[in-house]
Amino acid sequence: MRFLHTSDWHLGRSFHRVNLLGAQRAFLDHLVETVRTERVDAVLVAGDIYDRAVPPLAAVELFDDALHRLAGLGVPTVMISGNHDSARRLGVGSGLMRQAGIHLRTDPAACADPVVLRDTHGEVALYGLPYLEPALVKEEFGARRADHAQVLGAAMDRVRDDLAGRPAGTRSVVLAHAFVTGGAPSDSERDITVGGVESVPASVFDGVDYAALGHLHGCQTITERVRYSGSPLAYSFSEEHHRKSMWLVELDAAGAVRAERLDCPVPRPLARIRGRLADLLEDPALAGHEDAWVEATLTDAARPHEPMARLAGRFPHILSLAFEPEEGPARSLASYAQRLRGRSDQEIAEDFVEHVRAGRAVDDAERAVLSSALDEVRVDDALREVAR
Repeated sequence: MRFLHTSDWHLGRSFHRVNLLGAQRAFLDHLVETVRTERVDAVLVAGDIYDRAVPPLAAVELFDDALHRLAGLGVPTVMISGNHDSARRLGVGSGLMRQAGIHLRTDPAACADPVVLRDTHGEVALYGLPYLEPALVKEEFGARRADHAQVLGAAMDRVRDDLAGRPAGTRSVVLAHAFVTGGAPSDSERDITVGGVESVPASVFDGVDYAALGHLHGCQTITERVRYSGSPLAYSFSEEHHRKSMWLVELDAAGAVRAERLDCPVPRPLARIRGRLADLLEDPALAGHEDAWVEATLTDAARPHEPMARLAGRFPHILSLAFEPEEGPARSLASYAQRLRGRSDQEIAEDFVEHVRAGRAVDDAERAVLSSALDEVRVDDALREVAR
């Protein structure tokens, strides 16, 4: 049986104020055509379909069109909600959609209720685990602690229990939206740290033939049976060297996995350039970046006159400009976004406390207080969304 594994569409998201709706439409065209030409048996979408809980109308229309086209091909599609999605909104109409072969899995309580497909070798059970916010689902799963490993582990125990009651030889696939240990993050994923911990071990997926993961935006292989498809488009300059793709996964009769990467369309390449303004404007080695979306970091000792306008003369698609002088207090002049790149909410909060206390770092007790406060804020946000 052949699956097309994708995730993290983030429909409605822009890139440094550039509207990506056209690029997202081109990706979905490519996805539908791939399903057709590769004779795919099912499409797996591992969360973050939308970029925010209340997506813009144009993004909803694009999603609706994609669903109609996939249903028209007669190919089952299994989708889960991610941490960017509103599970309740995404799940509206799921009962009707199921009749058209579109299976939306947004309810944590139904994680052990699989979509069952059949081929000449028997049944394949596809389990959809939506993003599990630990504090909100701890009671549902009887977890001892509200952390990612506990709740995802409990959800997988339910999956394994259901699988054990199925006919011998039943193959299995799990869709999940999580940060698995060993994965490489980028700047464009939302922090999901709880209690100072954000990742879960890959062993949590032991017992299933394939785990189709979402959340991290780089396509990567954690193990042969545990993979991230990554996002189909770049959503930050930290993804400059990503090869955006989907996994074409084949399960044989015994559940062995064969996976092939299929490239996604690239609307425009990304480039990070660095140096003094005069050098960036003249360096012939940068000619290949003149049609790219560009992030430039200037290292001039003094801020040049109208640097953005001058750079745009050579790099018309420049989107971001930062200053890190080779001499002088580079940290204080760097852009706010530049200083925060790659840092978690916990690290940012600890740095702020250290800054306002003239260099005195937080101790263990204060670190625990900050962690608890950040957890409460995230839970409050999630509860407000559930109440809408």
